[in-house]
Formats: sequence, C-alpha cells, structure tokens
Amino acid sequence: MLRRWRQTTVLLTACLFVCTARLTARQLKDELGRVVHVPDHPRRLVCLTPSLTETDYALGLGEAVVGITDFTEYPPEARTKPSVGGPSDASLEKIVSLRPDLVLAMGTLNQEETVDDLERAGIPVFVVNPRGLQGVLNSIAHLGEALNCAAGAAQVVKGLESRRAAVAARVAGRPRLRVLVVIWYDPVITAGDKSFLTDLIAAAGGVSVTADMAQEWPQISLEEVMRRSPDFLLLVEGAHGGIAESDLEAHAGWDQLTSLKNHHVIHTDDRLFHPSQVLFDALESLAKQLHPEAF
Repeated sequence: MLRRWRQTTVLLTACLFVCTARLTARQLKDELGRVVHVPDHPRRLVCLTPSLTETDYALGLGEAVVGITDFTEYPPEARTKPSVGGPSDASLEKIVSLRPDLVLAMGTLNQEETVDDLERAGIPVFVVNPRGLQGVLNSIAHLGEALNCAAGAAQVVKGLESRRAAVAARVAGRPRLRVLVVIWYDPVITAGDKSFLTDLIAAAGGVSVTADMAQEWPQISLEEVMRRSPDFLLLVEGAHGGIAESDLEAHAGWDQLTSLKNHHVIHTDDRLFHPSQVLFDALESLAKQLHPEAF
C-alpha cells in the first residue's frame, strides 16, 4: 500500500512537469507503433539502455542527457551522469526526479510496466526495437526524428553505411567461416536466427552455425556443439565479465572441440551487444579476425 501511495504521488508530481511541454509536442509513432507526443525540442533526456546513451552522444546531444542506466561505458564522459538503475529494473522515482521531457527506451530490454507508468505520469517515452544491423541504422534515424535532429542522424547513418559497405567489399568472395557465439558455456547458450549477432557475423564474412535456430538465445547441448563443429568460437570479454578461452579449456568436454584445440578463437569486447553505432566497431573487429588477410 505504501509503495502504491508513493508511486501515485510520483506520477502526480511528474504530470506537473510535463503539462506545459505537451502543448508544443509533435505526434510520432515509435518502433512499437505507439503514438508518442514528443516535445518539439527535447532538452532533458533519460536513456534506459547504454546503447541509447551512446546514440544520443553520437548525435551531439550529450549535454541533454540527464539520466543513464547501469553498465553505461561509452562514451566515458557519460559515466558522470546519474543512473536510474538497470535497464530491466529502472527506478520510476529516480526517473521522475530528473524531470525528463522525454525518455528513450528499448523494446527488448526495458520493462513494459516502466513505460506504461511513465506514460501515465505524462512523461513521453519513445521506444526503439532494432533488429540486425539495418535495424540499428533505422533506429538511429528514428531517434533523430524524435530528438529533432534528423539531419545529424542522417549523417551518422551515412557514415555507418559506408563502414558496413567497406567491410562487405573486403570480405566479398572469401570463405564463409562457420562461427559459434558462446554467450555461456554451462549450459551452452548461443545466438539464434532472431539475434542481431547472427546478422553481424554474416556481415563480417562468416556464418553462425546456429543461424537455423528460431530462438533469439537458444540453449544447446555440448554434444550439439560438437556435431555442428564450428571453425571458430566467438567469445565476448568486457568490463563486467565475460568468457575467456581458459574458461572453456578448464571445463569438461570443451577440450575435445577441434576449434578450441586449434585455438581458433575470436575475442571481442561487449560492444558486440550494443545496438548502436559502436556495434559497427565490433563488426570491423570481427571481420579483421575472421579474414585478417583482407585487411
């Protein structure tokens, strides 16, 4: 009861902050098809995922960001901003206390309840839902529209398209090496057809050995890994943990995998998981490791 009373108080207070802004709002559809009343010139932004913060800075709007989430690493200056919690458990009270005129969210990471509560408070929430590399480009363009900087977003997208095309030209005609993404090793969790990592591997000149699996993050047996016999393993290392080659070598069964025995292991950092412009850094790094002779 006390929690609900506090939440109601927070929502009523938030309504006072945004009632004037609504008078000058534009009406847009976000990537979930929701109609959102977006301020003409958003000046106080809360980003509910690290990748949304990255995009705001890439668009030159870093000063307008008043709130971020835990695990935000790029760019380094963004770390000085106050956090509203994790992407999946952001604090409504903290968000409202920052008096945003627009909150940016991601459909695959943020709680629907958080979006609904903010909307009930009168705080507009623009949601993106990128799928694959092209989806990331589309989301940057849509965020540019929502943030009233469409021209700047178009320039960012153009630069990223050029980088993607340059990678494609270098890996064209080369063998499509078979890659297993190791999200975790016990149980084995990897990337399926619906994961943007599968698209990224293809763009880098490889093919995911689990691209035929319908789930986004399927769990498979170690026996199935052996049967699919990948040419390379892709391991993600980052500031908040990850998997090292030694972890697999020390775990029973993995030492029988030919790609591991031959040290055919690709290492990348956690930018691989960020559906923003930094994903294209990961693309270039992955392509160079798969096809070093092309670079």
